[in-house]
Amino acid sequence: MPSSRVLSFTDPFAYQSAFRSVDVELFPTVKGAFRAELTQVSLSKLWVHGAHEDLPRVYIGMVKPHRAAIGFLTRPNQPAMQHCGMAVLPGDIVINDTDLMYRRTEANCDWGSMSLPRDDLDATCKAVAGREYSGSPLKHLIRPAPELMSRLLTIHEMVGQLAKSTPDILSLPEVARALEQELILVMIRCLTEGCSLGMRSGGRRHDMIIARFEEFLDTHPGRPLYLTEICAGIGVAERTLRVACEEHLGMGPIRYLSLRRMHLARRALLRADPSTATVTRVATDHGFWELGRFSVAYRGLFGESPSESLRRPADQPPEFLNRPSSLAGSAYH
Repeated sequence: MPSSRVLSFTDPFAYQSAFRSVDVELFPTVKGAFRAELTQVSLSKLWVHGAHEDLPRVYIGMVKPHRAAIGFLTRPNQPAMQHCGMAVLPGDIVINDTDLMYRRTEANCDWGSMSLPRDDLDATCKAVAGREYSGSPLKHLIRPAPELMSRLLTIHEMVGQLAKSTPDILSLPEVARALEQELILVMIRCLTEGCSLGMRSGGRRHDMIIARFEEFLDTHPGRPLYLTEICAGIGVAERTLRVACEEHLGMGPIRYLSLRRMHLARRALLRADPSTATVTRVATDHGFWELGRFSVAYRGLFGESPSESLRRPADQPPEFLNRPSSLAGSAYH
């Protein structure tokens, strides 16, 4: 059933948990109050997202099985988004897939996404273009003709504005069907008629290195890790790992390791029971053994001490910025 909702977030974990077509970890990369607004519209088969994020961040995730998803920047003249080491400009479309993706954005980023069941994407491509969509297994971009991309952005923005201002209109089957059919048609034309920008061979190698790096960090969550140990564990030279991390994550491997662990430790502190949990236990569980340095770095990134985070009441649920459309409960549970 068609439905929509608009949400405001101050917690990166709550924000990433609201994404419907991807499983993702999202880490802001600078100090500051996190703010994000997320618009979600669920049509018959098509899911439409639009978002604004205040802080720059890195993102590691993959599309959920059986969905085909695309992403794009929605505001002209904003800085490029980096997707698996490739620069995504306004006017480009990212082809998401079920392998790990690495993405980073600058501050004040506006982005959108759309997803369909894979079978429906293939069937619609066959009806429109006379063939099934044969997306490359390599992470790549599409650059559609400007007039097609402009049309896609115009309808995407229209749907988002309806969700914010008059969500009940999107619950009307005839309205929802007309918007869905037009969005799908333009999406298919962009994918089948646009110019494909494939990943370079060096980029593919760096992509695999970052996947091994992330897997190594996942399997050693509570140990202090050093660069030589990481390089030996994933079988790559130090310089190569540094280049791959700068390309995909915008920072070196040790800085990323610390940032990642800091955000995971903060998440654990905010969700822990202060009557039983301790800062020491949470810090050491996340690989921080020098507690003084951990506290200083934590305050520098989050503006409060670890003990203040532990004692802070749990965050409120994300705030609804509109009155959700009357059928929203059936679509998001």
